[in-house]
Order: sequence, then structure tokens, then C-alpha cells
Amino acid sequence: MDEKLIDAVIFDLDGVITDTAHYHFLAWRELAREVDIDIDEVFNERLKGVSRMASLELILQEGNRQNDFTLREKETMAEKKNQHYCQFLKHLTPQDILPGIVELITAIKSAGLPIGLASVSRNASTVLKALQLEDTFDYVVDASKVKKSKPDPEIFLTACKQLSADPKRSIGIEDASAGIDSIKASDMFAVGVGNTLFKSDYRVDATNELNWEVISAEYKKWIEIKSVR
Repeated sequence: MDEKLIDAVIFDLDGVITDTAHYHFLAWRELAREVDIDIDEVFNERLKGVSRMASLELILQEGNRQNDFTLREKETMAEKKNQHYCQFLKHLTPQDILPGIVELITAIKSAGLPIGLASVSRNASTVLKALQLEDTFDYVVDASKVKKSKPDPEIFLTACKQLSADPKRSIGIEDASAGIDSIKASDMFAVGVGNTLFKSDYRVDATNELNWEVISAEYKKWIEIKSVR
């Protein structure tokens, strides 16, 4: 297709570029145990695409302890979780880039399109450096650059603005429901990675199924349908 129809492609980080969800789980579980709350990996699914403080609130609610701590104490707890998480990140290498992602990024760059990253993680730059992808993205938006977390569209709209891209002519790739909602609220074309993301405009089960020719073809169909409306 004519790539001039597309202004930019914006990726989520966790679950799309690499999978640090398990590291997040281990860090949250360690913190939760310190306040006598037990969480499992099923519960951890609820934390995908959610900001650090919002994740902490969900965990405290799970243990019915949401009213037991001051805001300052919660901020300290969230920072302690981050310290646990950063220790786990030391094990991350380029081998942890998810299957198909390098090929996808190469194809998009070959088409001459800018790519961005929209991650609620405050550790996005640390993760990209560990993966040796720090120079790959034309612009990175993390939690430090936005006021509202996903599912609010701010993070994707910010990425589009910095890339001089029209959201209505841009593609977002996500693995979490909150992220898909954020993309859709931005009026972007939503690519979902996961078997439950039915709000996506195009969906695959895993990253190794992401193919630029297919994605761009599906995007073209989406554009044509919108133009008819």
C-alpha cells in the first residue's frame, strides 16, 4: 500500500517489545507480602497497562488495606516496588526482545515511517537500553511526560504530536485492554496483541504474527471504511 497514508506507528513497551510483566509481578508480589497481601499471576493481569500508583491501589484494595496508608506512605511503597523491579531488570538482554518485533520495526523503517513508544513505565529508557534499542525509536513517551495514564488517550496523542503525526492517520500497537482503549480514544488504528483484545481494529495472538504488509493492508481497509462513513 501507499505508506503516505500512514503518519506514524507507535508501540507499547511491556508485552509488545519485550515481556517484563513477570518482573513486574515478582516486584509487586514482594511488596504485597510486606503488607500481608497475597497476589498471583491471574491478579497481575489486572495491572497490565496500569500506572504504578494505580496498580498499588488495586493491590491494597485486594487486601482491603486501601485506607491504611497515607499518600506519602503509598508513594514510598511504590518507589520500593520500583527498586525491586529495577533489580530484576538487570537480567534483561537483547535476547528478550519478543519474536517478530525486530523484523516488524525494520519493515516500518524501510517504509520511511517514524516510530514512537508510548509506555506507562517510568523505566522505559532503562528497558530500551538493556535491549539495545535506545536509538531505535524517534520519540519515547513514558509516565514522566504525561499526567494521565492509559486508558486516557494522552500518552498516544503526545507521541503523535511529537512525531508531527495525525492520530487519525497513525497506528498503535498494544497488548493490554487499557492500551487498546487509549489508542481507540486517540482515533488511531488499534493493533492488539492478545486473544482477548476484541476492541482492536486488527488483532493477533502473539508478536510473531505481526506482519507489516498485513497490518498496513488492514489499516488501508479501515481508512476506506471510515472515508465511506
